[in-house]
Amino acid sequence: MAGEFERHPFLLTAQDVEKALDTDLERGLSSAKVTQLQEIHPPNELDVGGAIPWYKIFLKQLFNAMILVLFFAMALSFIVNDWVEGGVLLAVIVLNVSIGFYQEYGAEKKMDALRALSAPSAMVLRDGRTQVIPNAEVVPGDIVILKMGDTVPADVRLFEAMNLAADEQSLTGESVPVEKIVEHLDDEELGIGDRINIAYGTTTIRKGRGRGIVIATGMQTEVGKIAASTAKKHHKAGRSMNYKKYGKRQPIIGLARRIYDFVGKFLGLTEGTPLQIKLSKLAYMLFGSALLLAVIVFAVNEFHVPKEVVIYAISTGIAIIPESLVAVLTITMVVAVTVMRKANVVVRDLSALEALGGVTNICSDKTGTLTQGAMIVRKVWIPSNTIYTVKDSKHPSDPTEGVVTFSEVDDQNPETQKRDFDQERSAAVLKFDVPDEKLNPSKPKRENEKVATMNPELQDFLLSAALCNLATVRHEPEPKDGQPEWQVTGEPTEIALQVFAHRFQKGKKVKEAEGWKQVAEFPFDSGIKRMSVIYNGPNMEHSIVFTKGAVERVLDLCSTVGTGSSQEPMTEEYKERILEQMDTFASQGQRVLAIASRPWEGKYQEKSSPENHEGDDALRQRVESGLTLLGLAGIYDPPRKETTPAIAECSSAGIRVHMLTGDHPATAEAIAKEVGIIPRNLSILGHDVANAIVQKASDFDKLSDAEIDALPELPLVLARCAPDTKTRMIEALRRRSAYMAMTGDGVNDAPSLSRADVGIAMGSGSDVAKSAAKIVLTDDKFNSIVAAIREGRRMFDNIQKFILHLLTSNVGEVILLICGLGFQDQSGFSVFPISPLEILWINMLTSSFPAFGLGREQASRDVMRKPPHDRRRGVFTNQILIDMLVYGLLMGILSLMTFVIIIYGANDGQLGVDCNRAFTPGCEPVFRARATVFAELTWLILISAWEFKDIRRSMFRLNPDDDSKFPLFKDVYENRFLFWAVVLGAASVFPVVYIPVVNTNVFKHIDITWEWSLAVAATLIYVAGVELWKLIKRQFRLLEDAAVVRDAFSQGSEEGGRKFHHTISFSSLKSWRSIGKSHTGDTHASTREKKDGSPV
Repeated sequence: MAGEFERHPFLLTAQDVEKALDTDLERGLSSAKVTQLQEIHPPNELDVGGAIPWYKIFLKQLFNAMILVLFFAMALSFIVNDWVEGGVLLAVIVLNVSIGFYQEYGAEKKMDALRALSAPSAMVLRDGRTQVIPNAEVVPGDIVILKMGDTVPADVRLFEAMNLAADEQSLTGESVPVEKIVEHLDDEELGIGDRINIAYGTTTIRKGRGRGIVIATGMQTEVGKIAASTAKKHHKAGRSMNYKKYGKRQPIIGLARRIYDFVGKFLGLTEGTPLQIKLSKLAYMLFGSALLLAVIVFAVNEFHVPKEVVIYAISTGIAIIPESLVAVLTITMVVAVTVMRKANVVVRDLSALEALGGVTNICSDKTGTLTQGAMIVRKVWIPSNTIYTVKDSKHPSDPTEGVVTFSEVDDQNPETQKRDFDQERSAAVLKFDVPDEKLNPSKPKRENEKVATMNPELQDFLLSAALCNLATVRHEPEPKDGQPEWQVTGEPTEIALQVFAHRFQKGKKVKEAEGWKQVAEFPFDSGIKRMSVIYNGPNMEHSIVFTKGAVERVLDLCSTVGTGSSQEPMTEEYKERILEQMDTFASQGQRVLAIASRPWEGKYQEKSSPENHEGDDALRQRVESGLTLLGLAGIYDPPRKETTPAIAECSSAGIRVHMLTGDHPATAEAIAKEVGIIPRNLSILGHDVANAIVQKASDFDKLSDAEIDALPELPLVLARCAPDTKTRMIEALRRRSAYMAMTGDGVNDAPSLSRADVGIAMGSGSDVAKSAAKIVLTDDKFNSIVAAIREGRRMFDNIQKFILHLLTSNVGEVILLICGLGFQDQSGFSVFPISPLEILWINMLTSSFPAFGLGREQASRDVMRKPPHDRRRGVFTNQILIDMLVYGLLMGILSLMTFVIIIYGANDGQLGVDCNRAFTPGCEPVFRARATVFAELTWLILISAWEFKDIRRSMFRLNPDDDSKFPLFKDVYENRFLFWAVVLGAASVFPVVYIPVVNTNVFKHIDITWEWSLAVAATLIYVAGVELWKLIKRQFRLLEDAAVVRDAFSQGSEEGGRKFHHTISFSSLKSWRSIGKSHTGDTHASTREKKDGSPV
């Protein structure tokens, strides 16, 4: 417990706790005090481990399949007294383990840092201003602001609680949320579950809001004390060894399963990302292949196994293992995570990094993701048939900017004015060849529009809008650090209403200063889509209920419309008029809210019951009944300017975008048309498809699974969407073999985020949502999701490239050595065409650095113009496997022919005696042939890295848009790391061949002369062969990716509302060129686009 308390804080008043901790309930701690306290108290974190210990990472590197083969080879080398080779192998093991350990340990540290970025945050009051800080920075004495969905950052003594309830099941085991109070308690013997004026760290706020003083942090909290005193070990089901409970056989079964889990985890076969598990399986398959090759070597020598045969077996085992594969994969993932972080995407789970490349559908929220989230009240309808319009306002937070006008509306001719585009203007624009009358259509004159003035009906509307509102609007005449003059906090919708009230000087603070006092709150509930508050007014004998929410939900609770002399009963005819007006606003892309109120009989004194939720619901029903409708507010949230190009990019990549929103169907449809999710003219689609793509959640939820599966198209727009609807959408997509990403920000979104293939939480969302997601967007933007998918695809492509590069060389080496079994010297022993240490040099040094370079390749130009990859095949597609065999076979044959030409063409088949162990004059032809094969194989592998920059395009024209006559140098120099890895690797051949003693004793070759011409010729033939195979693939469309499936409408296309070829901002000129290409179909992808129906 922080501070010196005479008694436990739950026994003290809030003022006593404030005094004991030397804080201020109104202003919070000062910055100087915070700095002082941070020096005294450790970070607000639970010391429960979590990070992988360094020794586990070390052991994992030491005992993977790649290293096991090297250990095996090293042991055999020492057994046969080949000390040089054994010593080199030991050095290679140390080097490989060190590199792998360093990279993976660094990756773990970096992942820990990235997880911290998405860790729960806390809203605190410091220096009189609210700040959002990481939980770890919270100190005792901080004033914490809590709201529904927050994770409590530390133990907090509450001094303000408005309908506040916390889920303390993780702490107390009590499944029912605990209702909180602010009064001090008297019973010193109360357990932690009964100290209801304390909110405990790590628990979750289920409803309401409140404020409190932090009394304990970190390991001093109640949860910290439990963590310090317990060490829990969790076993999977079926791992128990309790024979009394499960029978006599259970100890054996349980022990066997535990051993399986331990070995599987140790070897990387049961834990890790899908790609890591797949590569671990590949490693052990190669290990088995290495043993098989050793058996083949022994069999050829009739299982007469002298030292020479053992050494040859060692060579074949080493040749098949890509020793640097694990290190290259780790580094590539680290680079990808870092790149994503710079693109405002925090990866919390590496499996999501791989999964992004296979995403086929994105289910996105609208507000703040597809749109700016900077809402402004555009229209207000008052029951006296008056419409108020906000004009010329470019800054949603500034109530002094713009003007409010009003006009009378004819009952028979509801408002049909088009929406205002003020909010969408971002910069000066370029105007292309568009008729002026279309670009600037004349607006109908509205002579009856006048500047708005206060009247009783508007005053009642503003009172309810201001008080049934949790947002704040504050004016700073002298803003600091470039901050705006008008500062706001709260949800965008509530901010918009609060700003509108401030336009008439009727804001919440003004009304509370006049004597309005809140006595109860029924927070917004996504199930009923409304909230209510109850206030006591100045000089009033009764309380007043204020309600706002979705029009349909509030309208059903209203018995009257309007106030004063214009009040009328709510009839079915009047309700239809109101719904027509709502549809008019919604069709202009505005989110429509209803504002209502009612007087309460006398002073409100009811209390909610923490144990009785049914009673709570009944109380809420009583409060929210017999309401009077005061008006409708049309709130406009303009789409982000980058949303439509991002959706178009998804369409070209074979990804469907779905909008799942809580808005009215007409609002959702209008925004969906504007950003290009659905066409502006639905008649271009078939009748059944047009009816299916826009639905209300209530209609969708009524359908059975069979009926949903029978739909010609799953909805692209789901309006009035509840959390359960998102879950049903996930299951419907999964039944159609889709692989989906789902966005969410609320507590209720957690189930859908955890069940989606890739859960994406908003950085501004609740901590519960972030914890359930695999990815967190720090900027909430839709185009950040697309950037993450692009990066996932880039990483996937690069992994394919370096796996092809590494395994191709292994195939070539194995072919060379297996065929080399036929080269037998006078003693009858096989002479290897390339020595074990030459193979190690090629695999560890020559191949590794180009593979690192391939992992750093930029995304190909068509990375978002081809469909998502097949998740079942992963990186080992048919094209990769066949290319590996073709290039490996070509590499092996060329190397073998070079060896044959030197031995049999130039030296009459002279293979010497015992040339696998030492140099003698009779071994000179073999040693010269080995040197040539070593140089040749090195160059072939290095040149392959440039060839594999694109596995289909010619190395001599990697960029088809380049008009240069010979762009080879420019293209290969684009990736400088790869360029210098190839150049320096090629140059390293000369010292390895020519350095005396080292060449003969270590690498078992000698310097060469005319043989260089063979290596150069083989390199040219290899390049020609690779280019020919690529040409054949392109010409005959062999092994190309599946086509991106198109239908009558492409999302993000002109039919969907794209207007970038008419009007674009100067700031978007760079991206416009690529947008235009994808829009006009001028793509250079290797895929065909089929004109048939979409499968999803």
